[in-house]
Amino acid sequence: MRIESDLKLGFKDVMIRPKRSTLKSRSQVSLQREFKFLHANNNWQGIPIIAANMDTVGTFEMATALAKNKLITAVHKHYSIADWNMFMSNTSKSIGDYIAISTGIKPNDIEKLASIINSNPTIKFICIDVANGYSEHFIDFVKRIREMLPKTTIMAGNVVTGEMVEELVLSGVDVVKVGIGPGSVCTTRKMTGVGYPQLSAVIECADASHGLGGLICADGGCTVPGDIAKAFGAGADFIMLGGMLAGHDQAEQSIIEEDGEKYVAFYGMSSDVAMKKHKGGVAEYRASEGKTVKIPYRGDVSGTLQDITGGVRSACTYVGATQLKELSKRTTFIRVTQQINNIFGAS
Repeated sequence: MRIESDLKLGFKDVMIRPKRSTLKSRSQVSLQREFKFLHANNNWQGIPIIAANMDTVGTFEMATALAKNKLITAVHKHYSIADWNMFMSNTSKSIGDYIAISTGIKPNDIEKLASIINSNPTIKFICIDVANGYSEHFIDFVKRIREMLPKTTIMAGNVVTGEMVEELVLSGVDVVKVGIGPGSVCTTRKMTGVGYPQLSAVIECADASHGLGGLICADGGCTVPGDIAKAFGAGADFIMLGGMLAGHDQAEQSIIEEDGEKYVAFYGMSSDVAMKKHKGGVAEYRASEGKTVKIPYRGDVSGTLQDITGGVRSACTYVGATQLKELSKRTTFIRVTQQINNIFGAS
């Protein structure tokens, strides 16, 4: 046993210090990024925000809505091969640039992934998703997929430390997913005691990945547009959102009405609800590491997207970044003990 005493920070622990700017308006800020992926060796352009591969967020309907604005959706892994083929045959081929196939690491996952890709070669991304990205089996799976799909962009995780980011990049991952336990419906830290404050994880993992030519995706912990700006400022190339995109029309959920108000259920993919829905229950060798909450119904996702992109653009104007890629170079974080004046209630 040993103790590391270095301070680790989350989004709530810092704010971005403003700087002089020549920008006259938020409209002058471009949120478009262009990346060339290390292993896939292909190019991508768009806004680097990703809807999480949760069955309450990462739906085909969400993908259709986000692709119109050049944002990505990591589609949840519970759609069938027939579902995929049907969706891709009735939508624009350009959506392939803004959609990711999610997969686990079981033997049948390889067969399903290969079938979807072979039938739909325009799909640019796959998302290899496990809760614990530190296992050798996960690394071996990543290497196998890279050999099988040399020209497909691979996003994989989750990890929170630089040495494992380096291992994944060297094993064929283009975008390493960073985050253990920061999600709004994740209880991993409570159930296991394992985790890492997300801002520090992003800073350290971005440094490790960028040193090898790889990229990272900050997955989890963003609750407001300001957190997204902080994640980009900390060096994240992509940001994955779950709770911030939950509760919309595109979520494929039933609306619950109580006392005249509308709600929807939102749950983690390791929760009792998700495991009963997709696996018949919680396996006897494990415990649930997710929770279920009731959140207000939020209508179409377009309004939330405007809030998110508007907030990040505004952050860029405060530090003089004309393009999103400049934000990390112009960000100085200051440590704080309070962020918001809540005298009239939280908002």
